[in-house]
Amino acid sequence: MPVAKRPPAPWALALPAGRRARARLCLRLAAPLSFLLLVAAFLRTQPPAAPLDALPPSAGPGKVAFLFLARAGLPLDFLWDAFFRNGEEGRFSVYVHSAPGFVLDRTTTGSPYFYGRQLARAVKVAWGEPTMVEAEKMLFAAALEDPANQRFVLLSDSCVPLYNFSYTYTYLMGSPRSIVDSFTDKTEKRYNPNMSPVIRKDKWRKGSQWVMLIRKHAEVVVGDKHVFQVFRKHCKMVVTNALLGQKPANARRLGFVRRKQISKGAAQEEHDCIPDEHYVQTLFSIKGLEDELERRTLTYTSWNQSTLDPKDKMTWHPTTFEYDAASPEQINAIKRIDHVNYEVEHRTEWCQSNGTSVPCFLFARKFSYGAAMHLLEDGAFGLLKSAQLLVNF
Repeated sequence: MPVAKRPPAPWALALPAGRRARARLCLRLAAPLSFLLLVAAFLRTQPPAAPLDALPPSAGPGKVAFLFLARAGLPLDFLWDAFFRNGEEGRFSVYVHSAPGFVLDRTTTGSPYFYGRQLARAVKVAWGEPTMVEAEKMLFAAALEDPANQRFVLLSDSCVPLYNFSYTYTYLMGSPRSIVDSFTDKTEKRYNPNMSPVIRKDKWRKGSQWVMLIRKHAEVVVGDKHVFQVFRKHCKMVVTNALLGQKPANARRLGFVRRKQISKGAAQEEHDCIPDEHYVQTLFSIKGLEDELERRTLTYTSWNQSTLDPKDKMTWHPTTFEYDAASPEQINAIKRIDHVNYEVEHRTEWCQSNGTSVPCFLFARKFSYGAAMHLLEDGAFGLLKSAQLLVNF
């Protein structure tokens, strides 16, 4: 049966033909336009997507967690005391992983900022062993217990700040990304095929262990068990007969543990691997988080290239800044660095924070007691003079 057409409305018959056509067009467009307006109004009522490092609404100002990996005490505690003394209470927290059983109190440190800040649980750390990464994970886990901690900076007991607290805090809190030195070095032979399939070779990364993580990424490190277990099994420093033959003082300084002697062939099969130079970088590569990183480090390190022999493990350590090397000229030269060249990747990393050009380094290592004292004497970053500081030390 043919369908009867609906007669036009009386008001439409009263219009001229041209105006009737325009009226019908407006009616046809009214429905989709109304729908689009409703969608737009709905979207305007929704809060913007939270950035990676968004603070909980009631958290107040975020804190920077300073995480120290120490052998025992903190030889540069007097310098960090001055740094924190010029800071603002409630904007930072301090955590120290030290030797098991070591306690930070009035008898072991002159700075109240470190009193009782050692972790309740600790492991005996050896350089080139997975225990170094285990200690790092313990530090991140302890700092995550405070919801106000939003930035997590890993530091050694020989690190020094290059700027005052205010500048450091603003720099770190202004960065929405973690700052992790991470690159692919196709020339190095530390990757062990036995790590596959958990860790594929194309996901293997290398970099400095001194990282700064936003809270989301610190949670990833602490939550990982699977990748770390593979590192624990297949990534460790091979202690060869030559190393075991070093003087006892050197062996203790480097943290080598005397195990059964390893032949040269066996050492090559085990693939020399230093976990702390690969773990965080490789984990983030596996998790697909590299686009959320500034791929550089905040900690300046000077390597003695004249003696750096890849075959000589005794040279795999940075040079130490002594008193004369910590002059204002040297420190200012470090502060002026605004990019890092990664020759193995043919990449230049221009240092930025939230899209703004910034100096690359906030910290430096390794500094002796005398070099740290030189920083104070010269007022390199606006801290108290050494004579005022040493009253308690």
